[in-house]
Amino acid sequence: MENNVSNEVKRMETNISDEMLPELFLNQVIKDFKKSKIVEEIDQSLKNKDKEAFLRLTTELKSLP
Repeated sequence: MENNVSNEVKRMETNISDEMLPELFLNQVIKDFKKSKIVEEIDQSLKNKDKEAFLRLTTELKSLP
């Protein structure tokens, strides 16, 4: 009986893990994409000598989780 319960708990943990992994991966990909876009915009603000945009974008970049 205990063995059956243990196996069921392990299956549930695996299912939860299997469900969470794609979500974690997707969240990381989205974060990396946002960071990349902000860095591109920071580069552009430097080229344009746009101090206001640079300061706003660097603050935004720092606030990313």
